Amino acid sequence: MPIYEYECMSCRAAFQRLVMKKEEEPDVRCPKCGSEEIKRLISRVHHHASEEDRLAAYDPKAAKEDRFFRDSRNIGLAAKKRAREMGVDLGQGFEEKLEKLRTDPGSVIRDSE
Repeated sequence: MPIYEYECMSCRAAFQRLVMKKEEEPDVRCPKCGSEEIKRLISRVHHHASEEDRLAAYDPKAAKEDRFFRDSRNIGLAAKKRAREMGVDLGQGFEEKLEKLRTDPGSVIRDSE
C-alpha cells in the first residue's frame, strides 16, 4: 500500500498519507491548513540488502562517500571481505563482537575503561 508524500502549495507543509485506492487521492487535504492545493512529491526509495549482498558488492578500493562511514552496518565489512577472499573463517566470536559494535559502537570505549 503506497504512502505518498505531499506538499501543500498554500502553507508549504510536507506530509504523508496512506492512499488505499487511486480514487481516494482527490480527497487528500493538508492537515495543517486544510487546503486542497497539494502536489505529490517524489520520495526517496530504499531497499534492503542482505549482509551477503552487501559483502559481495563491497569494493575496498572504491571511493567512499560520507554516508558509508555513518552507517554502522559497514563496521567490519572490509575485514569480512578480506577473510572471505583468503578462505579464513573468523569464527562466532568475531561475529558477536561485530554485532555489538554495529548496534552500540560506543561499547568499545566503555569496555576498554
